[in-house]
Amino acid sequence: MKKTIIITSLVIILLLGLFTYQYVMHGGARDLSTEKAEFTLSSKAILDEFTTNQELSNKKYLEKAVAVKGTITDVNSTQIIVDNAIICILKNPNTTLVKNQTVTVKGRVVGFDDLMGELKLDQCFCN
Repeated sequence: MKKTIIITSLVIILLLGLFTYQYVMHGGARDLSTEKAEFTLSSKAILDEFTTNQELSNKKYLEKAVAVKGTITDVNSTQIIVDNAIICILKNPNTTLVKNQTVTVKGRVVGFDDLMGELKLDQCFCN
């Protein structure tokens, strides 16, 4: 019995170490400024896809770099909202962005809130 517990504990520790190594070496924060957007589309197009078929859209866009064009409807130094439905968390504070400005935002898709009808991007910056 003790032998089984020791072996199970060692396997768990080994797996945790492997996952930690993979995260540190290959995961974590990405630099989207050097990464090419996998998809470039309008805010309406991506929102239509998510509202039509969220499961398929998650498979297609989740954790991917996208460039979305739209109009800023709300802005502060750390985030902008594009067309009242795409929440973009900025990688670096930006005080030059203004409401009603048309922008192309590049960021990583982190999720869609179907209750609120909002798409969330992080690590965003504007071209």
